[in-house]
Amino acid sequence: MTKRLVSRMVIMVVCVVALVGILAFIKFSQFQKFKAQMATPPPPVVVTAMKAQTQEWQPQLDGVGSLRAVRGVDVTTEIAGLVRSVNFKSGQEVKAGAVLVQLNADSDISQLHSLQAAADLAETVLHRDQQQLAADVIAKAQVDFDNADLKSKRAQVAGQQAVIAKKTIRAPFAGRLGITLVNPGQYLNPGDKVVSLQTIDPIYADFYLPQQQISGISIGQKVTVTNDAYTGQAFVGKITATDSKVDTNTRNVQIEATIQNAKHELLPGMFARAAVDSGERRAYLTLPQTAITYNPYGATVFVAEGGGATDKSGNATLHARQVFVTTGATRGDQVAIVKGIEAGTLVVTSGQLKLKNGTPLKIDNSVQPLDAANPTPQEH
Repeated sequence: MTKRLVSRMVIMVVCVVALVGILAFIKFSQFQKFKAQMATPPPPVVVTAMKAQTQEWQPQLDGVGSLRAVRGVDVTTEIAGLVRSVNFKSGQEVKAGAVLVQLNADSDISQLHSLQAAADLAETVLHRDQQQLAADVIAKAQVDFDNADLKSKRAQVAGQQAVIAKKTIRAPFAGRLGITLVNPGQYLNPGDKVVSLQTIDPIYADFYLPQQQISGISIGQKVTVTNDAYTGQAFVGKITATDSKVDTNTRNVQIEATIQNAKHELLPGMFARAAVDSGERRAYLTLPQTAITYNPYGATVFVAEGGGATDKSGNATLHARQVFVTTGATRGDQVAIVKGIEAGTLVVTSGQLKLKNGTPLKIDNSVQPLDAANPTPQEH
């Protein structure tokens, strides 16, 4: 029994020693594998990059607003009446004074003839009484009464002529007509809309700028207006007026620019972007806005630098280094760099989220981020 117990204990000790040895071997193998992984540099991160370049910019003040007709009105009727004829077509160009709508004025014309006859009779009576007054047949008071009666009759004639004139609706100024729903035989009440009339060559562009930019605005300054309806096309004009007050809610001031619109492409009510040239052209070091990472502690970029190491092929490898920069004005997809990097510095333009200082880089510029001074909508 004693020998059997001793042999069992020996077997147990051997098993424990073997188990400990196996576990130690596994741990040693894992450690060696981890050590080999730590010794192997991480694979490079694929990014896009470009060299910071100096470009000349024309400083501009940008604003948004809408287009407004130089003259615009909804033509209405001042007097009630039945439409006899509509003398225009929707969308037609008309001159000032052109007859647009004729209302039925038959009864008014008849009334005018009656009043005219009464005025003629009053004039005849006046002439006859003046002759009798010269012969001392009647008193001068009768002639004065006849004179006043003639003036009254003529005033009634003039008033009736004005009523008849109001039955002819004319264009108050030259311009383009809108779409009308008025038809012959329709009864119009005073104030009913007949048609819209707009003078659109030239056309006004009303936009707003912050009060701190008022010093850069002057009458006659060049303005470039763009509109989503005409992608890539710019309309040039000049500033003709500034508002006499600043909006107390937004602290913005309204600017009025006059834009030439010979082809009548721009219409009142359209949305417009306005850019006002301000100052002389300046040279700026620029980068795409995608290259800038904005943080609470400042704006940064990642610079691609050669660290002196080489890959398996003997080529120098690039590593990322984070640099603080000071940004300036923006223009389209570009931003000016005032301080932090020099011209010619290779800067990462996309893929920064995967980077930190020392991260190896692989540059692939097959797809570059947008870098246009005057970008256009991608769907176009």
